[in-house]
Amino acid sequence: MSMDANLARRVGFALIAIPVALGIVWYGGVPLVLLLAVAGALGAREMFDLAARVGVRALRGFGLASTAALAPLAYATLASPEFRATAARAWPYALAVWLMALLSGVLGARSPTDKPMSVAGVTLLAAAYTGALPAFLLPIRHTQFPVRSWAGALLVFFPLVVTWVCDTAAMFGGRTFGGRKLAPTVSPGKTWSGSTAGLVGGVVVAPLFGAFVFPRVGIEVPLWQLAVIAAVLSVIGQVGDLAESLFKREAGVKDSSHLIPGHGGVLDRFDSLYFVIPAAAALYHIFGVI
Repeated sequence: MSMDANLARRVGFALIAIPVALGIVWYGGVPLVLLLAVAGALGAREMFDLAARVGVRALRGFGLASTAALAPLAYATLASPEFRATAARAWPYALAVWLMALLSGVLGARSPTDKPMSVAGVTLLAAAYTGALPAFLLPIRHTQFPVRSWAGALLVFFPLVVTWVCDTAAMFGGRTFGGRKLAPTVSPGKTWSGSTAGLVGGVVVAPLFGAFVFPRVGIEVPLWQLAVIAAVLSVIGQVGDLAESLFKREAGVKDSSHLIPGHGGVLDRFDSLYFVIPAAAALYHIFGVI
């Protein structure tokens, strides 16, 4: 398929998916938690499929269940003071029990020739990567704002829009200017010129949100802080993209799956966001936005 045809499929899918995603994020609460849980499980499944290509058979049932549980647990800590107090005391013990369950499962289901260390590692990685990192979207959305909130939704969409603009600007910048490769052994199509264009494109989003979007919903963030957030996210999102490309390169595939038209799989669509979402939550916290 040509790049232009693939771009058309990406745009067509986005015209449907973005309004749906915006509606779910605006509502928040249980629908958003379910979306994150399903996306996490689908991403974990793709991770396990990549691992299987190099001979590592993860504990699929355990890994999928663990990944899907992380968003509901994160939301419960935000929504219920009682659960939050219990979790603050119990989480180290719960994590230890979970890790022992993982290792016990590996012991019972895999022989020494089945790469048990890799099995444990990829099962744990999938839960952390596709379940825990996206769950940071929930404190962005719900630390200060209840369900059905445009302010909370737009706080979520600012880093998402920065990432989408960065990705698009990087693609067109790389096609237009070419030049030295950014990471030739990991993603041969990416160039330094594209990366620079992505950074510039991502930062351009900051004054637009600062002047026209956030003030309309009562969010006041200095422009310089938005610019810093956008610049950091534009860089770290490209690192996240390359990290996912590294996994695919090891597995010898171009896309993590063919689930999403024009986008590949969940990992392909969330690659940058796995890094961007927790980074945005941290920066919002540092600047007192949440």
